[in-house]
Amino acid sequence: MRLLLKLKALGNFSYDTLYYSKLHGLIYNTIKPHYPELHNKSGYKFFCFSNIFPIGDFKENDIRSLLISSPDKFFIKTLIENLPEGINIGEMSFNIESRKLITPFLNKNSSIISATPIVIRIPEYMYDTYKIPEKYRKKRYVYWRPCYSFEAFVKQLEDNLIKKYNEFYKTDIEIERIFEMFKFLKPVVNHIMIDGKEQVSVGSLWEFTFSYIGKKQRKLLEFGIDCGFGERNSFGFGFMNIKFDKH
Repeated sequence: MRLLLKLKALGNFSYDTLYYSKLHGLIYNTIKPHYPELHNKSGYKFFCFSNIFPIGDFKENDIRSLLISSPDKFFIKTLIENLPEGINIGEMSFNIESRKLITPFLNKNSSIISATPIVIRIPEYMYDTYKIPEKYRKKRYVYWRPCYSFEAFVKQLEDNLIKKYNEFYKTDIEIERIFEMFKFLKPVVNHIMIDGKEQVSVGSLWEFTFSYIGKKQRKLLEFGIDCGFGERNSFGFGFMNIKFDKH
């Protein structure tokens, strides 16, 4: 489920490219009084958000859009009811002009495309399996980059999605393959603030297409569209859009 917000700029200001952690904080502060277990929960948070779009500097009264998504209906309901009319995302100030619920769905003519970078980390114990070159190896993990194997990206992405799905629904779903055809678009490096420290996140943009989507596959993909692909979804990474075939 998605919450579409229409935002009206309350002045002239620059587009803050470090908005990720600031919007993350706004969502947490709104949710915390009504959903305290989310704030204290370790691991997956099961929500994601888009860029404020279209991207570009603001003039007073500009109208932009923002999407917040989650498979947790209570989470979205809490947000829609408790986000204040006026919000600040860092130095950017807005009035929320409208709030609308959207339920994405996949059909046989749809593809899935990255709206924000997908972050995938390869753990140290998988370096030999994925043949990570010695010169790139670091303690604990490395971020996937296009100089590594595409198999490593897809396998880690699928494992992450299945693990999140099983944790959220308390199931033990298994599937041989989720993704069929995939197109690498470009790498992206972002800087985010976590616990007061600036951190670099290395991600990438992709388009995924399918000739046929099975029932189990659809469940996992639509779940991923709601909670985000890959890691650091609660900071806005891995937000996906459905791209429909016009023909």
